[in-house]
Amino acid sequence: MTTVGTTLRDAGPQLLVNAAQALFLLVAVFVLDPLLGVAGVLALLPIRSALRWYLRRARAGYLAEGAATSDVAEVLAATVSGARTVEAFGLAGRRVAASREALEVSRRTRFHALFLRSVFFPVVEFSYVLPVAAVLLAGGLLHARGSVSVGTVVACAVYLQQLAGPLDEVLIRVEQLQAGGASFARVEGLAGAPRAVPDGGQDPAGDLIEVRGARYSYDRGGEVLRGVDLTVRPGERLAVVGPSGAGKSTLSRLLAGIDAPSAGAVTVGGVPVHGLGPERLRRQVVLVTQEHHVFLGTVRDNLLIAEPGATDEELWAALTAVGAAAWVRELPDGLGTELGGPHGHRPDGSRAQRLALARVVLADPHTLVLDEATALLDPATARHTERALAAVLRGRTVIAIAHRLHTAHDADRVAVMEDGRLTELGTHDELAAAGGAYAALWHSWHGDA
Repeated sequence: MTTVGTTLRDAGPQLLVNAAQALFLLVAVFVLDPLLGVAGVLALLPIRSALRWYLRRARAGYLAEGAATSDVAEVLAATVSGARTVEAFGLAGRRVAASREALEVSRRTRFHALFLRSVFFPVVEFSYVLPVAAVLLAGGLLHARGSVSVGTVVACAVYLQQLAGPLDEVLIRVEQLQAGGASFARVEGLAGAPRAVPDGGQDPAGDLIEVRGARYSYDRGGEVLRGVDLTVRPGERLAVVGPSGAGKSTLSRLLAGIDAPSAGAVTVGGVPVHGLGPERLRRQVVLVTQEHHVFLGTVRDNLLIAEPGATDEELWAALTAVGAAAWVRELPDGLGTELGGPHGHRPDGSRAQRLALARVVLADPHTLVLDEATALLDPATARHTERALAAVLRGRTVIAIAHRLHTAHDADRVAVMEDGRLTELGTHDELAAAGGAYAALWHSWHGDA
């Protein structure tokens, strides 16, 4: 996007100005002597040939370079975001190999683009001398025959020597347009990418969430979910617990429609969650993770992202619901206080997280998926925030990826994930008495022998 913006802002206007300068100089040479003008223009033909050679190859080269750079970023981002899964399944070697492969492809495409520039620009620089030499040679012959004066020949040579500046700028802008065009093609490709289902698609028949035989695998990793079956009743509070790497976060992303299962189905009201259009999806399910972000702008701006039409009273109500109203009132300008940036207020992790939770309250979804959303809060604040959310979201479905087992204790049912499978499902009391994996986690959390 930066490359596209720079190209649209700078390359077009500069190209027009430099082309006008070059055209003015050529016209001046023709006005002084048409024959010398023809000699100068013919001597520019090598530049035209070099430009045609470059343009035939540049677009494909820049597209390949951009795609390779994106692949490197995707591999690194997937490895970092899935670090716990990588560790749990011993995939470090595979991820390192995938990263090296992506970097090697990126290196080759960058070297190819560099080769194109290394051939194109030296040829062009050498070609700038040819029009001056051609005019001096032709002018000398014409002067010997008395057809042109020495002053005219010198003036034409000087004009053509000055032509190198604007022509150089024109060719640099052409090279910039090739890079920008390749970047814009990638942006255009994103805009043209097929969407799951537009908002005019099928409406869910109710709010029952069903997971049937859901499996999920990373592109360059192992299988994370292995045939999960789960039904979440409307208005239920379900806690999902299990060891790190068990697949809890992956399941939460499937439930929120962010990812689609590799096999099986995840539906709400009989409609695949991943197939819902953005507007319907936001009304049905919102995912809140332990990763949070404070956007540049005021506290009010950060909250209005979720509900642009909300009043200040509604904003304060949302902040109160998640226990954030007190510290916002202490800020210099309250809701109008600037956040982030060099001079703005910088909230700590727990306060930034409560801002994110306040946005969820304003969005008012039917189903809320909390993926360890209170992990950065101290135990007392986390418990207060979860109870506040429970009060605000009463009658709605809440699926909590539990980091602290008190969340499971307060839930209607508990689902236990192990090694990508759902191994236990029931109430806290039922599972604690069953003596299985949940009972072991519960006793370990309480420090029981």
